[in-house]
Amino acid sequence: MSGAERREQITTEIVARTGITEAMIEQLVHGFYAKVRQDPMIGPVFEARISNWEPHLAQMCAFWSSVALMTGRYHGTPMVKHMPLPIDAAHFDRWLELFEATAHELCPPVAAVHFIERAHRIASSLEMGVASGQGVMLAVGQRYRRSETGAVQ
Repeated sequence: MSGAERREQITTEIVARTGITEAMIEQLVHGFYAKVRQDPMIGPVFEARISNWEPHLAQMCAFWSSVALMTGRYHGTPMVKHMPLPIDAAHFDRWLELFEATAHELCPPVAAVHFIERAHRIASSLEMGVASGQGVMLAVGQRYRRSETGAVQ
């Protein structure tokens, strides 16, 4: 079995188990970012960097297709893009809060759990990367917090 055939088999198994489809991913991504753009904490972080939302949303649909369905559609470097951002644990917590609410609103329970489990892993990984980019190595269970002056607490 080739790598492409194996990937297709894995995707088929995930779809059968969770009911997740590309249409569901698109609905989740668009619904989530509609909330993000309105959010007073994380909305400004996105608005300062994204002027044309359609390409970003398309890229996020490819990202979540790769994460949730193992399709391999996404080929970006999310860590590199997140490391210089002025964000910390509070931002990741808010991101997860909005993502979880959107997943529960728009997806069947099994699919929502599948998405949310992956979102937690992504947030944790990105938070560690952001901290590392600021010269901070987090211990297991430690969170990255910036002070008002930008230093880590």
